[in-house]
Amino acid sequence: MAELVYVDNSNLFIEGRRVKAVDTGAANNIYDAMNNRILDMRYKIDFGKLHSLLAGDDMSAIKRCMLFGSRPPPNDSLWEIATRVGFEVRVVDRNAQNREKKVDTGIVTAMLADSYEVAETDSDVITLAAGDADYVPPVKALVQRGFTVHVAFWNHAARELKNAASHFFGLDQYLNHLQLR
Repeated sequence: MAELVYVDNSNLFIEGRRVKAVDTGAANNIYDAMNNRILDMRYKIDFGKLHSLLAGDDMSAIKRCMLFGSRPPPNDSLWEIATRVGFEVRVVDRNAQNREKKVDTGIVTAMLADSYEVAETDSDVITLAAGDADYVPPVKALVQRGFTVHVAFWNHAARELKNAASHFFGLDQYLNHLQLR
């Protein structure tokens, strides 16, 4: 059995800040945090702990572990840290309106290509760390082809995505463990 892991960094990071806002009492609940754009700006994810939680510690059992996101400021060491702990990093530039584009489609493309090129249907586990419903079609397609697909995300992930996955792994219980100190 091997692991193939795909992480939507922005999705995980921003929604983690919302969950942390609820945890600290800055928001009444996750819907209050979402509707009123309440974030705990101090919350950052420890990529070493994230990598270990999602892919495990046996590097020989990891076929691929990818982190996707948009380009940070030049003085940000985010991607260097992620690379050092074992992530294959894919960075995209923001568009002219400073919006993140190409991340979701990049993840979907990598997951589907890997499912044909390197993954084994009967033994490998594909893990997606993202929570929006845009990922429902590829997750359903992978499950229909016989893959075990885990979705790991904060508990408020899209219900349809949770249902499409072979298994949903809620990260809320690991909120403080995953926090960079």
